[in-house]
Amino acid sequence: MPFARLAEATTPTAHIGLGLAAVGRPGYITLGREADLPPSRSVEALRERALELLDAAYALGVRYVDAARSYGRSEEFLADWLASRPDIDDVVVGSKWGYTYTADWRTDAAAHEVKDHSVTAYDRQRAETAALLGERLDLYQIHSVTPGSPALTDKELHARLADLAAEGVTVGLSVSGPEQAAAIRAALDVTVGGERLFRTVQATYNALETSAGPALAEAHDAGLTVLVKEGMANGRLAGEHAPAALRAVAERTGLGCDAVALALVLRRPWAGVVLSGAATSVQLVSNLHAAAVDLDEADLERVEALAEEPAAYWATRAALPWH
Repeated sequence: MPFARLAEATTPTAHIGLGLAAVGRPGYITLGREADLPPSRSVEALRERALELLDAAYALGVRYVDAARSYGRSEEFLADWLASRPDIDDVVVGSKWGYTYTADWRTDAAAHEVKDHSVTAYDRQRAETAALLGERLDLYQIHSVTPGSPALTDKELHARLADLAAEGVTVGLSVSGPEQAAAIRAALDVTVGGERLFRTVQATYNALETSAGPALAEAHDAGLTVLVKEGMANGRLAGEHAPAALRAVAERTGLGCDAVALALVLRRPWAGVVLSGAATSVQLVSNLHAAAVDLDEADLERVEALAEEPAAYWATRAALPWH
């Protein structure tokens, strides 16, 4: 299924994807993981949880799944699920390269991932992804590009990525940090043979971090599909961690804070796919209620007033512990 078909999906949940960052490895920075995951967090326990989530997501209409080389065994778990469901051919599969997982299945590792956007890293990780996902890969993204990343200027890397695109795989990038907008705009200028290289962009956007909005609108207008990650700010917009204003809107709607937070993002005309980072099926179902949330102008004003300065938001994110 070509990645571009996602933009034409019409069912409500087709515009919500499932990200596997929370269940592909034992440690991550999302709040509440200590209660969300099995106590042992063994490889098999998380494999079982990932397959359970993928089954539930598909049954509920989700058709995009997002993995990464640095999400522990996420690609492996996804490959296992795809192999066990040979009749499913309408799932769009995306993954990312540029970070190497280094925690060795520990939650207390000194470093959980190491960033490298070199051609050498691409060649190695592309081969690793191909060994697991093969022809099922629809989208391959550079992971967490910032304005100073060599991925924006390395012509040899661009040529490699253009070759991948010629094979039928959509080439995209994700961005992160307080200068997401600058990275997005720089990516729009990257061309190979006169053609724009990147066809998708994935960025953090939520009620607390809205700074990338104008640049994402520009990317959408330029023909890129926009994917939104961290719509719940790594758990800061969910449950007991949610700000009072968000809890008040959720109470009025009768739905969860998570659904309201994701609904705000879904309302953006440039948002093609909004990712759920659910770690349980209950969370996934609650996230998917975002498609049914009806926010009035007063609700929007209360939620939009929560926006923080980008530097403050990213400093808070960097301080979140790996659970």
